[in-house]
Formats: sequence, structure tokens, C-alpha cells
Amino acid sequence: MNLPPKVTDRAFARLHEIGAHAQGKALRVAIEGGGCSGFQYEIKLDDPADDDLVLEGSGEQVVIDEVSLPFLTNAVIDFSEELIGARFVIENPNATSSCGCGTSFSM
Repeated sequence: MNLPPKVTDRAFARLHEIGAHAQGKALRVAIEGGGCSGFQYEIKLDDPADDDLVLEGSGEQVVIDEVSLPFLTNAVIDFSEELIGARFVIENPNATSSCGCGTSFSM
């Protein structure tokens, strides 16, 4: 069953901490060609577009363009804080393999 991506409460909380909505921005998650595995995630604060899928929680927004959406079906967008750093991460069940850094994948 194809479900839209899910955003964790931890990811929305981090967006709230950095004041994304207060700046009029949303977290954009997009897929681009490239990286060491064929596709890579682009994650940035951006302005929402009219044709984006908008996922909302805690007054914050995560947006995904219609080209990237099929690659993120059933994915989970989370925020991770570890000794090596903090970052938004994607748990993508569509990826058949991914690189060690977690920013690129293949399907």
C-alpha cells in the first residue's frame, strides 16, 4: 500500500526549535540524481510551492514536490542527534541500498 511519507514528532519539534515557520519556511525534502548510489536527498529550509505535498505538525511544515513524492512513498522523516552531529534523516523502505553517510541511495 502506497502511503505518503510520515514526519516524526521529533522532526517537527526540531523545526519548531529553529523557528522555520516563524521565518515563513518549511523543511523541503527532495530527491535528486547523483550521489554515490544514484539518488540523493536534498533537505533544506525553503518556501512552499503551490503543487507541494504539505505535511503539518506542531505548527511546522514539511514539503515534498510531486516529482520526489514517488521516491518517498512510505518513508519516515526524522531528526537524529548523535555524537557526530545532528541532522534530519530519511528512513526509506523504497531504497534497495544506501551509502554510509545516509544521504544517497539506489532503487
